Amino acid sequence: MPLPQSSPSAGDLDPFFTFDYRPIDEPDAAAGDRRPTTYWDVERGDRGPEPRPEWVVVDAGAVDTELGVLKTGKEADVFLLERAAELTGETALMAAKRYRDSHHSSFHRSTVYTEGRGVRRSRDQRALAKGTAYGREVASGMWARAEWQALCTAWSAGVAVPYPVSVQGTELLLEFLGTPDGVAAPRLAQARPEPDLLEHCWQQVREIVLGLAGLGWAHGDLSPYNLLLHEEVVVAIDLPQVVDVVANPFGTQLLHRDCAVVAAWFAGRGYAADGEALFAEAVTEAL
Repeated sequence: MPLPQSSPSAGDLDPFFTFDYRPIDEPDAAAGDRRPTTYWDVERGDRGPEPRPEWVVVDAGAVDTELGVLKTGKEADVFLLERAAELTGETALMAAKRYRDSHHSSFHRSTVYTEGRGVRRSRDQRALAKGTAYGREVASGMWARAEWQALCTAWSAGVAVPYPVSVQGTELLLEFLGTPDGVAAPRLAQARPEPDLLEHCWQQVREIVLGLAGLGWAHGDLSPYNLLLHEEVVVAIDLPQVVDVVANPFGTQLLHRDCAVVAAWFAGRGYAADGEALFAEAVTEAL
């Protein structure tokens, strides 16, 4: 089975993957733009890992207000949410990533990524194998759950990823990376860092790759399109397809591709990044 196509090169914009913040002028409660906080509606295991960052609003009386669209993608959309507690005055911006159901998704991830994964219930496994409507719904929930688990594990291990606030069904609430007025941090592909910052960014990308490898993983689709540059800090996003380098028969190939793609981007901007050397380090970490 061939590997799936990786993210587009830095010079090609993916029409299905865009940051396009569109504010809602007057949030309408009747239209569902406001809701009570969901933080305490989920089980403990579906709330983010400890130590919880101070910015997370946990007031049970808080209200979530949807402010606009941050990003559209092939299988999920990301919205900007404000969680505000009236009594304490606490507020926090979050990114709400919502995986689409089978009727609205325009992308189905390659089974290359799911080798070695499974589901508990035999009914779900049969539905997945047959590709039924119910099976596609199961798959959507699986991707949300897979990303949640990957983010929790990576964040706890010190890998630079957004803090995962909570998961409920196919919705992930995540740390928002951007300015206080809701402007999202740019993707690395959109950045034009000066030479000193470029070198600093490469070292951070190395740490991300090696940090994931230390968990036995490859990102699986690493590129400058799913690395954000927030206040000179590189942060990895979009982790539902992380693969076990050992358990997945394509694991080392995907790890090699991750290293090659990011190194090529840096090389194209004048920094002599060595993807092969990074791959060799990462394989040692993973194995």
